[in-house]
Amino acid sequence: MEPHAPLSGITVVELGHSVAAPFAGQVLADLGATVIKVERPGKGDDARAWGPPFWLGSSATFQSLNRNKLSVVVDFKAPAETTRLADFIAAEADVVLQNMRPGQVARLGLCARLRERNPRLIYCNLGAFGARGPKAERPGYDPLMQAYGGIMSITGEMGRPPVRVGPSIIDIACGMWSVIGILAALGRRHVTGVGCQVDGSLYETALSWMTVPVAMYLADGFVQERLGSEAAILVPYKAYRAADHYLVVAAGNDSLFAKLCAVLEKPEWLRDARFATNPERVRNRAAVNAAVEAVLQTAPRDVWIAKLEAAGIPCAALQSVDQVVADAQTEALGMIQPSPDGAMRLMGLPLSFDGVRPAFRSRPPALGADTARVFGAPSKRAKER
Repeated sequence: MEPHAPLSGITVVELGHSVAAPFAGQVLADLGATVIKVERPGKGDDARAWGPPFWLGSSATFQSLNRNKLSVVVDFKAPAETTRLADFIAAEADVVLQNMRPGQVARLGLCARLRERNPRLIYCNLGAFGARGPKAERPGYDPLMQAYGGIMSITGEMGRPPVRVGPSIIDIACGMWSVIGILAALGRRHVTGVGCQVDGSLYETALSWMTVPVAMYLADGFVQERLGSEAAILVPYKAYRAADHYLVVAAGNDSLFAKLCAVLEKPEWLRDARFATNPERVRNRAAVNAAVEAVLQTAPRDVWIAKLEAAGIPCAALQSVDQVVADAQTEALGMIQPSPDGAMRLMGLPLSFDGVRPAFRSRPPALGADTARVFGAPSKRAKER
């Protein structure tokens, strides 16, 4: 096993499309697993067409979610092809990862019952609303879950329309939770020799993002409102406009607020009862924020960042995507990795092992590029015999 590819030797079959399962599959592939992406003939994963922009034959979205994988084509309307896939899973797979429409894998004979043929199999479902309950059979997508799970109710600004968090945080996080479940199941299988079924869903993922707001409500009935870039429990803790650009200031305790008063040359704020402690600042957030921003608007952002950093006050410039890509810290970490042929660069896995980030080993596959090789290869069990 390679030290920077800890899942080397694990075979994963990804019955995945769109974002959640493909992201999970990509994480497993980055960690060294052999991930076989199963796609329909003709168009393949819907995400291949999610553009513009397009990049080397597929959408940039698809390319960002499917590196280091193999692609096979299976026509689910052809029983022989479906049976061949089921036989392959039973003989070869360590993990199945699926986010197909509710009920589809059961109709095709590709559900967790395959564990009866392969007891070591770990079968992971990435559902929409979860494995049970009145909405269990409904499909779901990221914005639906941001709305239904309450995230949109605390995102954006009061008096304005609801706002979706820009990145697909539900899809991505559901993929992450699935990987956590799969890794835990692999650890248990190493001890017991037996796999299991892992269930996650978009809705459960949305609920998990609401851990703190739900606790606040259950504690005293506090229903959080939309506060823009602010935090409900800390002030000052938001994006402020300087003379030219925005910066975020996070004075998250009374000590940091005292330092902020010194930097802004406002020692009298410490004698103002409204500003004295964080609970009082939370109660008087409008007054505190107006006072802070009035001072910050008197000088350019970079001037304030230099002063705030020198005083040990957490702060950051608000950067656009192009600025993030060009940032020296991004470059130093090597998070944006080139493909082996140099044809594209993609965001890497945010983990390193002994200081080495898992490699970008192969570009996202062309549709069906590996069908003949995968289904024509000698079986793992045959090799073991």
